[in-house]
Amino acid sequence: MVSEQLNVLLVGAGGREHAIAWKLAQSEKVAHIYVAPGNGGTQFDKVSNVPIGVEEFDKLVAFAIENNVGLVIPGPEQPIVLGIQSVFKKVGIPCFGPSSKAAMMEGSKTFSKDFMKKHGIPTAAYENFTDFEKAKAYVESVNYSVVLKASGLAGGKGVLIPTNKQEAIEGLRSIMVDRAFGSAGDEVVVEEFLEGEELSVLAFSDGYTVIALPPAQDHKRALDGDQGLNTGGMGCYAPTPIGTQALMDQVKRTILQPTIDGMRRDGFPFVGMLFTGIMLTSSGPKVLEYNVRFGDPETEVVLPLLSDTTDLAEVLMACVEGRLDAISITTKKAHAATVILASGGYPGKYPTGKEIVLSEIPQDVTVFHAGTEIKNSTLVTAGGRVLAVSAVASTLREAVDKAYAGVKAIQFQDMHYRTDIAHRAFKHATEDKNTGLSYASAGVDIDAGNLLVQKIKPLVKSTKRVGADSDIGGFGGLFDMKAAGFHDPILVSATDGIGTKLKIAQICNIHNTVGIDLVAMNVNDLIVQGAEPFFFLDYFACGKLEVDVATDFVAGVVEGCLQSGAALVGGETAEMPGLYAVGDYDGAGFTVGAVERSKILPRMDTIREGDVVLGLTSSGVHSNGFSLVRKIVDSQPGLSYHTQCPWDTSKTLGEALLTPTRIYVKQLLPVVRNELVKAMAHITGGGFLDNIPRVMPEHLAVVIDAASYELPPIFKWLKQAGDLSPYEMSRTFNCGIGMVMVADRALVPEILRLLEPNEKVIELGHVVTREALGGKEVEVRNTHGW
Repeated sequence: MVSEQLNVLLVGAGGREHAIAWKLAQSEKVAHIYVAPGNGGTQFDKVSNVPIGVEEFDKLVAFAIENNVGLVIPGPEQPIVLGIQSVFKKVGIPCFGPSSKAAMMEGSKTFSKDFMKKHGIPTAAYENFTDFEKAKAYVESVNYSVVLKASGLAGGKGVLIPTNKQEAIEGLRSIMVDRAFGSAGDEVVVEEFLEGEELSVLAFSDGYTVIALPPAQDHKRALDGDQGLNTGGMGCYAPTPIGTQALMDQVKRTILQPTIDGMRRDGFPFVGMLFTGIMLTSSGPKVLEYNVRFGDPETEVVLPLLSDTTDLAEVLMACVEGRLDAISITTKKAHAATVILASGGYPGKYPTGKEIVLSEIPQDVTVFHAGTEIKNSTLVTAGGRVLAVSAVASTLREAVDKAYAGVKAIQFQDMHYRTDIAHRAFKHATEDKNTGLSYASAGVDIDAGNLLVQKIKPLVKSTKRVGADSDIGGFGGLFDMKAAGFHDPILVSATDGIGTKLKIAQICNIHNTVGIDLVAMNVNDLIVQGAEPFFFLDYFACGKLEVDVATDFVAGVVEGCLQSGAALVGGETAEMPGLYAVGDYDGAGFTVGAVERSKILPRMDTIREGDVVLGLTSSGVHSNGFSLVRKIVDSQPGLSYHTQCPWDTSKTLGEALLTPTRIYVKQLLPVVRNELVKAMAHITGGGFLDNIPRVMPEHLAVVIDAASYELPPIFKWLKQAGDLSPYEMSRTFNCGIGMVMVADRALVPEILRLLEPNEKVIELGHVVTREALGGKEVEVRNTHGW
C-alpha cells in the first residue's frame, strides 16, 4: 500500500503522458506529478512541467532525488530501451517500466520474434535478415504476402505492407540499402502478412501477474476508410466488439501469461505496461508486435474507462513492488472513443506554432494534449499529432458522437482528423443484428474446423503409400490390400491414446511431438505381432478448436506415420465445449496392418528355455507412467516444466519429458520377414513385469540382467527424486528399453547384422522355466546399479 503521499516523475511529452497525469492526479495518494518535459496541457492542479529531455538521465535523477520522487513512469519507448529503469534502480527509486533487456521485446523485432518462437506464442511465420540479397531471395521464394519490419525503433513507422513482390523488394531496398529508417533497418524481419481484425491489449504486470485493460482498436492510416499513409495513430476506441470475454480469456492464456512467464524464465522479468498488438486470424489470435509501454492513443481511451475506485498510483506501485495480485482493477461498464487532431501534412512535413483555440468542451469529454506548447502565453501546435479528444458514454455510438462534438469546440489552422473513428465496430454491429442462436454461439466453430482440414491436407497427403492415397475430407479412408502385395494376410488392429503426457504438452505449449507418441503407441503394438502398419486414423477432442494447436498435433501424427510407413487416411476433430476446458485436448488413434498368416507373432510354441532376450533402447519415458512422473515433478521444490532439466541442461524439463516415443517398425520389419524372432514385447505401461509375460508361454519366464546396460539419466533421476524401489521402476517405466525380442541364440548374429549399426541391441537376459523362478513370470536382477 502507498502509505504516504507520493511525488511522481512522468517522463514524456505526448498525449499518453497527459492522460497518465490526468488519471494520477485523481489519486489522493499522489502529492505532485512532474512531467519531463511535458507539453502545453500538462500544467494543472498538482501537475507541472520540468524542462528536462527524456534521455537526459543524469538531470532526471538529480531532479528526482532533490524533489523526493517516489515513482518514475517513462512514457515513450526510447528512454525505456536505453535503460532508464536501471538508472533509477541504482539510486533506489522504483520505475514503472521494464529493464533495458526486457525492453528488447519492443527494441528489436528480431528478438521478440525469436522469443515468441521459443515459447510457442502464436505469431506470423518469419525470417530475420541483415543482408539485402538474402532477404530479396526469400521474398521471391515464398508463396504468401509479406510484411517488412525494421527490427529497431523507428518511431512506430518502421513497418511496410507491400501489395506485391515488386513492392516488397523495393521496400527492402529502401530499408536496407537506402536506410530509410536509419540504423533501425540494420536488420529486417520479413514475416507473413496476417489477415483479420487488429486489436490492442494494454496489460499491467509485476513480472508474475498480468491484468489486461479493455481491448482497444487503433486507426493507423491518416485518412478515412483506412487510406493514406501510416501514422502513430489517428484515433481509437474501446472496448472492441470483437474482444469478447471468451477471446480475451484465450489471449491471456495463449499470449499474455506465456509472455510474462517466458520473460521471467529467460532472466528478464517484465514489470510495467505490456502493450500487445494482436491480429485475429481465422486460426486464432496471433501477436503482431510487442510494445513495452503505454500505447498512444490507446492510453487516452483505456484510462478513462478505469473505475473511479481504481487508483492508478496504487496499481503502478503494486506492479513495482511485485504484489499486483493483491490489487483490484475494475473498469466502467461504458465505452470510450478518442479522435486525434493532427497538423496539416502529418505524417509528412507539417508547420508548427499555429494558435489553438479551445471553446467550451462538452461534458464527459476530455482533451489530452500531445503536440502542444505555451508560447507567449498562447497555446500553439508543436507536433504532428496535436490533441486527443476522448469521450466516455454508455454506448460506443454515443461516445464517438461526444468525441466529435468535442472536436467541433477546437480550432487551429489546417487541423486534420479522421471522421470515421470506430467504423469497423459499427460495421460489426450492422452485421450482427441477427441475434438468433447458432452453432458458433454454442461454442462450436465449423469454419475453424474447415480451416484445419485445409491446413493439414498437404501434411496428410505426404503420408501416401502403396495402397492408400491419403486424401482426407470424405466420409472414410480406403486401402487396397492387393496393391500392398500380401498373399494370405491376417489383419491386425490396435488403438491407444497418449495419456497424461498431454498435460505437460499443454503446460509447455509444445504440441508437435505428442502426435508422434500417438502413432508410436499404436504401430509398435502392430509390429510385435509381425504386422506391417497400413493406415492410421486419429481423433482429436478439445474444448475450443485452436487451429494452430490442432495443426501442430496433426503434424506430429504425420511425422509418426512417415516414420512407420503408415498412411494417414482420416480422422475426427471434435470440439466439445463444456466437456473439455478451453486449452485442454485429448487424442486417440487407431491403426490397421497385416501380417502373412504364417508369420504371425508371437510363436509361443517355438520358445525354449535358454532362448536369448534382446532389447532395443527407448528415447525416454515414452508415453506411459506420466501420472507418476508428474507427481514426482510436483514433489520437487522449485522445479517446474519450464526450469532447466536436471539430467540435460540443454533443455527445459518439459522439453526433455516431451521427447517422443520411438517407433520401431521400419528397422524391425526385415527381422520379422526373415522369421528371426519368436516373440516381441512393446514395453509400455507395466514395464518389464507386465509386458513380457504377454508374449510368453505359461510354463516359461524371463530373467532380465539390469547390469547388461546402463540405466539412462532420466530414469536415475526419477528413481532418486521419487524414492522409487527397483520393483516400482520395473513395473511402471520402460527403464530405457522400449522393445524386447525373444530369439534363438544361433540367430543373434543375423539379427545384429540387420539392426546394427543404426540400432543399439542389448542382450538383456534369457528364458528360463517359471518353476526355476518360483512361479514368477519375470525377474529383474542386479538392480543395485540403478
